Amino acid sequence: MPHFGSMLERTLRPPAPIDLRATLAPHLHGSGDPTMRFAPTGIWRATHTPDGPATIRLRREGSTAVRVSAWGSGAEWAIERSADLIGESDDPSPFEPRDRLLRELTRRLPGLRISRTNAVVEALVPAILEQKVTGEEAHRSFRRLVRTYGETPPGPPAEIAALRLAMPPRSEVLALIPYHALHPLGLERRRADVIRTAASHARRLEELIDHPLDAAYRRLRAIPGVGAWTAAEVAFRALGDPDAVSVGDFHIPNLVAWALAGEPRGTDERMLELLEPYRGQRGRVIRLLEASGISAPRFGPRLAGRRIEAI
Repeated sequence: MPHFGSMLERTLRPPAPIDLRATLAPHLHGSGDPTMRFAPTGIWRATHTPDGPATIRLRREGSTAVRVSAWGSGAEWAIERSADLIGESDDPSPFEPRDRLLRELTRRLPGLRISRTNAVVEALVPAILEQKVTGEEAHRSFRRLVRTYGETPPGPPAEIAALRLAMPPRSEVLALIPYHALHPLGLERRRADVIRTAASHARRLEELIDHPLDAAYRRLRAIPGVGAWTAAEVAFRALGDPDAVSVGDFHIPNLVAWALAGEPRGTDERMLELLEPYRGQRGRVIRLLEASGISAPRFGPRLAGRRIEAI
């Protein structure tokens, strides 16, 4: 792993091409997410690691290789786990599509993988922000939170400034923010308290990257205000759970019912019934459907974005 000043670099050579944009898209919290940028110079992500802050850049090199660059005191940690981030560590082989549509999507999207950030709190905070509000509202609050309490990430200053990249707020900062300071960012007391509580347990939450998934779910659910939907969102993004199902989502049951059964509206119960043949890979099915661009017909009252019926 050669050093270039304060930069570390590594070339990953996955056995098959990986679609970086589709694989990493779930980590983007709206098009204006300050912590992640899809740019001509690569995919940039600012993150906290156990060793300190890091900025990581991913670029395609040739037909299959991925060039990984990282800066900051957490650069080595980030580089060592970059195979998780690009989805190289994901094993799609257990997935056996039975539905004709899923067979076609698997053929059309061969480079789609499940990415794992190994950053639990960084996945948890945006998930809490998305509880019971539209996606637009949640993304706006996230941007404000990062711009107000985040920091400038390590890396080449000119590019960091041009991208307007920012670090997510540190857990120790989030844990101490008083409610009255979060209210102008669009948070009511309940979500503000959940974020502060989760941040105060950051050390134990970050340990989950080394725990079995069932134990990780239990510890996540033990945080007051973190329910089934929130835990699944975190497990999919931070822990790479291919079976994560966000029960309680406003849109996903309709998407699954429409794509797999031709039914324009679905319930959580119907969604779980249709996904049951894929138990163990249900999160992969949902991600394939999301990446396909398929959407259920819209009729009746329309919600501007995501709304969470159960957290």
